Amino acid sequence: MKNRNVLISGASVAGPALAYWLRRHGFNPTIVERAPALRDGGYAVDFRGEVHLSILRDMGVLADLERARTGMGSMAYVNSAGKVQAKLPADLFAGDIEILRGDLVRILYDATKEHTEYIFGDSITSLTEDDHGVSVTFERTPPRRFDLVIGADGLHSNTRRLTFGPEERFVRHLGLYCAIFTTSNYLGLDHTGHAYRTGGKLVMLHSSRHNAEARAVFYFAAPELDLDRRDVARQQAVLAEQYTGNGWQSDRLLSEMRHAPDFYFDSVGQVRMDAWTRGRVALVGDAASCPSSLSGMGSGLALVGAYVLAGELAAAHGDHRVAFARYEEELREYAAGCQKMGDGVAGLMVPGSRFVAGLLNRYYKLMPYLPGKNMASKIARRTAENITLRDYRDLARR
Repeated sequence: MKNRNVLISGASVAGPALAYWLRRHGFNPTIVERAPALRDGGYAVDFRGEVHLSILRDMGVLADLERARTGMGSMAYVNSAGKVQAKLPADLFAGDIEILRGDLVRILYDATKEHTEYIFGDSITSLTEDDHGVSVTFERTPPRRFDLVIGADGLHSNTRRLTFGPEERFVRHLGLYCAIFTTSNYLGLDHTGHAYRTGGKLVMLHSSRHNAEARAVFYFAAPELDLDRRDVARQQAVLAEQYTGNGWQSDRLLSEMRHAPDFYFDSVGQVRMDAWTRGRVALVGDAASCPSSLSGMGSGLALVGAYVLAGELAAAHGDHRVAFARYEEELREYAAGCQKMGDGVAGLMVPGSRFVAGLLNRYYKLMPYLPGKNMASKIARRTAENITLRDYRDLARR
């Protein structure tokens, strides 16, 4: 086996999942993560269909995910006074397992921490490749050599920037921004959520972790903004400018935002690239092909991508030139389908006017009784299962 020592940038979903499979195939993974610790919080993510479940089952984490699942029921759309205007049952939009992203990250970390080196609070500053490996420098850690480097560092991938070029070449803004944070479940929501939609804005509050807390979620329409992704104070100011006086629970949630331990703010976008690999560097998950949070496919795509990339490296006995080409060949069509799920959703989720928002609320009120009510969930399941996975599990012992 060649190229055993692999550096992975990013400790969210794709990174730890890749580390698990690399280690199982006989590689030595190291993960570097910019954050000082695991990132908690975030939105709920879905896994659906046997493709996703089979990978989670083989990793030995499916039971852990089932114990931590949100158990969410219906989602109600309300007016400014909190009166329910429409209610959507969970089976219209949820997968087989819905789990908070922070809980998923913790489970994947626990499954890999004994056999994977984690370096928190650090980031790659340069990558210099030669015929025998990659010399890597970091912000804090002394320089090191690795055989391969994998970017699993999300929409704003540092690895992608260092290897392929500026972000603007690859990230397509979908016209929305999103903010999420944890707050108290002061509405007493019981495994449910309420959403309030106006022209260009959507604000939601849903219970989480068995009603012990709640997640506030904001989406608003805007062109690309000149914001520092690490300037939380400015991000919160922008959110306050958008939502002050917006109605329903907006002002209360803006007040709660100031004390949130896990405030998250980002643009909503997709990553489109002609190639995910270059030399000894590859990208996986959102860094390679982010379908956006609107698709409901990001975590599933990251999971499948990690499984395929590690498996192809094992099948090629570590020959990255062969493995990387096979990885792209196996995953391209699947990733394109996942991205398609996010196309056109922004206008439906956050309509441009109050009038259209009102029409959508009326439509959602009728949806449970319409013949095609389950169409969206059926399409999502077909997309999630639109790949035939190779069985790589025993390659390390052959």
